[in-house]
Amino acid sequence: MLRHALGKTFRFLGYTVQYGCIAHCAFEYLGGIVVCSGPSMEPTIQNSDIVFSESLSRHFYCIRKGDIVIVKSPNDPKSNICKRVIGLEGDKVCTSNPSDFLKSHSYVPKGHVWLEGDNLRNSTDSRCYGPVPYGLIRGRICLKIWPLNDFGFLRASPNGHRFLDD
Repeated sequence: MLRHALGKTFRFLGYTVQYGCIAHCAFEYLGGIVVCSGPSMEPTIQNSDIVFSESLSRHFYCIRKGDIVIVKSPNDPKSNICKRVIGLEGDKVCTSNPSDFLKSHSYVPKGHVWLEGDNLRNSTDSRCYGPVPYGLIRGRICLKIWPLNDFGFLRASPNGHRFLDD
């Protein structure tokens, strides 16, 4: 009887570990569902919107300008942030706020990206903490799931003029 109970317990633990590993690999390498909070990506993503974030792009270095990404926060590694990629390594980006009279520019260093929220007046982004290492990118948002009336692919940046092609 004890042998039977131990056998069942170890089988249960084995299955738990197996399924835990499968779930970890799925979330790490394929993607997952994310609930976004905060006003920094309005009007594209509202507070409490639910999106699908895929992780394959970051592993294959397929992140492009205009993509919205989930990133480990440079200020707080325990939290993730959602921002739009404005510049890739070597790109010239505007580092000043939209309200600044004199505009300043800089180049994104190798291995980094420049991130900004779509709501430029209410976003803590690369204009505050500088370029972000590519390794902090957790995934690329490709689909809005909730609310259902807004289901589908995400719209283009309302700040497209901030993308410089020089």
